[in-house]
Amino acid sequence: MKKNLFITVVLSLLFLAGTIKAQTKSCCKSTATGEFAMLGSDAAFQSAHLAPEPINFVPIKGEAVTFPVDSTKEGSAYLVKATEKSDQYLFVFHEWWGLNDHIRQEAEQFAEDFPGVNIMAIDLYDGQFATNAEDAGKIMQSIQQERAEAIIKGAINYAGPAASFQTIGWCFGGAWSLQAAIIIGNRAKGCVMYYGMPEKNPEKLKMLQAPVLGIFAARDGWITKPVVEAFETQMNEMKKPVTITWFEADHAFANPSNPKFDEAATAKARMLAVGFLKSSK
Repeated sequence: MKKNLFITVVLSLLFLAGTIKAQTKSCCKSTATGEFAMLGSDAAFQSAHLAPEPINFVPIKGEAVTFPVDSTKEGSAYLVKATEKSDQYLFVFHEWWGLNDHIRQEAEQFAEDFPGVNIMAIDLYDGQFATNAEDAGKIMQSIQQERAEAIIKGAINYAGPAASFQTIGWCFGGAWSLQAAIIIGNRAKGCVMYYGMPEKNPEKLKMLQAPVLGIFAARDGWITKPVVEAFETQMNEMKKPVTITWFEADHAFANPSNPKFDEAATAKARMLAVGFLKSSK
């Protein structure tokens, strides 16, 4: 009897330990970016992202740069320098495909809109990029929060102590645009996030000091209206400046690499984004 009781107790403790361990392992997915990354294995989410069409991109103004991150691996970015020496930076965050030619092209286009600003498209994938949704999902899920944050901090240090920043990104990059603005703190002047997962943690949102423009799609099956409205309510309650704009469109409607993007909605969203960034410098 005592032996059976002892075995039962041991098995119960082992089960409890396994449960705690499982909870510990999954805790890293409780972040906004981690929650979004989990969509990478969703077949419907994958099918909503058509493979990016190849483009003949020839760098005109930009160049690849590297910067210290930690002792193991440098960070990298595509940088288009301002026409004159400037301490203003726009951080551009890529979609789940990675820092491909579409994003480099976007960086050069933003340089035309903001000639006095350094445009820096940051590579959060450490040189990886995908050409199909399955690979993109796998890479996105493999990204470690700590490494991505360290890359952003390395880019901030690269810009220098006098620099001010704005951020913009789409999808995966939309979520990281907001995270970067939080990390930057009082030197962040504006944040644009296209259909990225909003931050829910009030302690993190307390650190946000930049106004936010959120551009979302009414037919998005993942970053839904209840999710966005909860974020908007939270921001308003914390007296954080936020503007939410909805488009009658699907997720990824404005992704620069999406071959079926909504041209009219994309043009209007871009006009809003550029206007917002110009007014919040």
